[in-house]
Amino acid sequence: MAPLLPTDATPGNVHDCKVAQRCIEAMPPSSELVADKGYDSQALRARLDERGTQAVIAPRKNRKIQYEHDKVIYKQPNIIERLFCRLKDWRRIATRFDRNLKNFMGAIALAAAVVWWL
Repeated sequence: MAPLLPTDATPGNVHDCKVAQRCIEAMPPSSELVADKGYDSQALRARLDERGTQAVIAPRKNRKIQYEHDKVIYKQPNIIERLFCRLKDWRRIATRFDRNLKNFMGAIALAAAVVWWL
């Protein structure tokens, strides 16, 4: 699978799970990866095992094999989710107003700096 390039961006109507493996490949291996139920796929879990990364992903209720996950670590990403909520207060970011990826990432950096400053 090709690595994620800085010029690659998905439309707003594409699920993040479709590019999750490419995003993970763009980063160095970590000891854990925390994700919500939307990322619960056997292919992603297998790829994380190959990298030596523990998948902290809550299994979907309809999964035949219910995997165990660390519930304490799983609750920590709410900090990141709150950051995304604060970034989405910026209409330009929430609607992906900028079509050029460099401009979009610049807007995110500016909004993150303002959010952090407040």
